[in-house]
Amino acid sequence: MLKLATVGDNCIDYYAAQGKMFPGGNPINVAVYAIRCGLPASYTGAVGDDEYGAFMLSALSEKGVDASRVRILPGKTAVTQVELIDGERVFGDYDEGVLADFVISDEDIEFFCDHALLHTGLWGNAEHDLHRLKARGLPVSFDFSTVKEGDVLETALPYVDYAFFSDEEESDELLSFMKLIHSKGPRVVTVTLGGNGSIAYDGNAFFRNGVVPTEVVDTMGAGDSFIAGFCKGIIEQKPIKECMIMGSECAAVTLGYMGAW
Repeated sequence: MLKLATVGDNCIDYYAAQGKMFPGGNPINVAVYAIRCGLPASYTGAVGDDEYGAFMLSALSEKGVDASRVRILPGKTAVTQVELIDGERVFGDYDEGVLADFVISDEDIEFFCDHALLHTGLWGNAEHDLHRLKARGLPVSFDFSTVKEGDVLETALPYVDYAFFSDEEESDELLSFMKLIHSKGPRVVTVTLGGNGSIAYDGNAFFRNGVVPTEVVDTMGAGDSFIAGFCKGIIEQKPIKECMIMGSECAAVTLGYMGAW
């Protein structure tokens, strides 16, 4: 059975003004959205032995995510403070908690290799282990968010097959950046542009796709759900344009409710 592995950060998104909290974090969101799209998925990471950790594990179980490789460590589960302003989420303080001590093990590597694709992201502390997955022939997807330079990029890019970034609109500068990133290793470089859709580059051509019209309630998780739909398309060996459409359709669902999931 084709499956998606995700590894790295998780956190509780806490909306203080509304007195609400939601489970989140890029890799964990992608796993949940993949399952919503009909693709089995797992999440590997760490939570604390507190009420937030129990809440996270319960939420994963409810959504059908394989959490068998999640470690429960003494300490706090990661928490991000979030404000919702005109439908846009604004991040505040972040407490990394026990994720600071999370390390990918040899057993995790073996577990990942039973999947068709692995996804991780900027805050997942996984970039130094990607060469181990490359050596095993497992394709890797990585979300670099809005970061366009730095040690994480230089460390990860040679071992990343599908690189994702976020920006606001297409420009000549962005197209040049995508070409540069592609030259460092990825097969496909994709940039989500919010309400302006998305653009992808495979070394030969640029592909563009719009958004699915929807009433926006909360943008939390929209980019992650795009990645989930795109990854499902990759695993199913769809053309890039179709992968982008699948990503947009998945994102539209997420935009229609509050919280990542």
